[in-house]
Amino acid sequence: MKRLDTTRPAWAPPDVDIDTPSIARVYDYWIGGTHNFAVDRELGDRVRTGNPGLVASLRANRAFLRRAVRELSALGIRQFLDIGSGIPAEGNVHDVALSAHSDSTVVYVDIDPVAVAHGRALLADEPRAAVFQGDLHQPRKILEADETRRLIDFDRPVALILAAVLHFVPDSEHPLELVRHFTAPLVPGSALVLSHAGAETVPRRAPEAAEQYRGAVSEVIWRDTAELTALFADFDLLSPGVVRAPVWRPELGEQADPDLAMLAGVGLKPGT
Repeated sequence: MKRLDTTRPAWAPPDVDIDTPSIARVYDYWIGGTHNFAVDRELGDRVRTGNPGLVASLRANRAFLRRAVRELSALGIRQFLDIGSGIPAEGNVHDVALSAHSDSTVVYVDIDPVAVAHGRALLADEPRAAVFQGDLHQPRKILEADETRRLIDFDRPVALILAAVLHFVPDSEHPLELVRHFTAPLVPGSALVLSHAGAETVPRRAPEAAEQYRGAVSEVIWRDTAELTALFADFDLLSPGVVRAPVWRPELGEQADPDLAMLAGVGLKPGT
């Protein structure tokens, strides 16, 4: 039996189990990160065997997120609330936002205690970013958390990020109402950033893909363009609207594979 390398690097908190796979670290592995271990990579390889397009879709999602943050920073937004963030490793929202404006602030929220523990270690020396454990289904607790209150001023525009998270919310849990709980306190000029498993029409292979992913997290709810667009009900979509993630304002030299099954869009809250 192969012996796993359990050497604990400085970024791994001492109270985090590095011998058991963590979906947060598996996700980090899938998107090309370095904050993962052999046990995470083994699970990641097993999951993606049955869904070869999974990793490319997740990387396209992360690339979209970076582009969206750059675009919103250029519009003057300097506050970002990222819910369902995973491990906030290199190239994440705070890196992009702080590169644009040194006074930007970022709050990451994730339900996974392992992601939060790693995040706190990674952000220990960054006063303008914080991470805490929170449940997407408890908006008030997230909006009123100490970390949120310290870094987010809701009298100024805020970018709310729900990237690759709402596809874990079934229709029975009313995703639009959930989004509105978070966006209600946002002032005009704020932004909503969404990405979601899906396509222009939900592909027939969706159940099989969801089954492969379910073993590692939970059931994936696929939605099409119209369904994701409906979640922007109170926002004005930026061009090109809701499209596949790779073709949302791709940068020069960036590969824009239009066939990946990840939809994305960014909207701005209009004035009253």
